[in-house]
Amino acid sequence: MTFAVRPLGSNDREQWLALWQGYLAFYESELAASVTDLTWNRLLDPEAPIHGLCAATPEGRILGIVHYLFHPVTWAAGPRCYLEDLFTSQHARGRGVGRKLIEAVYAAADARGADQVYWLTQEFNATARRLYDRVAEATPFIKYRR
Repeated sequence: MTFAVRPLGSNDREQWLALWQGYLAFYESELAASVTDLTWNRLLDPEAPIHGLCAATPEGRILGIVHYLFHPVTWAAGPRCYLEDLFTSQHARGRGVGRKLIEAVYAAADARGADQVYWLTQEFNATARRLYDRVAEATPFIKYRR
């Protein structure tokens, strides 16, 4: 399967939306349409802190998406990169799409001088965790939220 990683563009909305909704369904989540619209607009806004990439075939079919952002931290001079969302279409799984999207975020983080890239996943996400264990190191931290 031939594909390239590139920034999301305005013509990608329909395909992005299908993958975004698949991602939300995987995590048994729902968002208001207004939040999805806001997310899409942020991904396209060069001034927004959220960035979006996709893995697309030469014909333009999007196989996967990733969203990430940079933020300052108290423990380093440079920014830190949070990989917030990663999702690939069912037929693209196991074909290197997720890995290439993560590697593209790593490259963006390196270009910005980020001291690390990090993300969260649920314990039950065994398929993704097999990839994550090959491209990153699990930490001992536990997430709390209000």
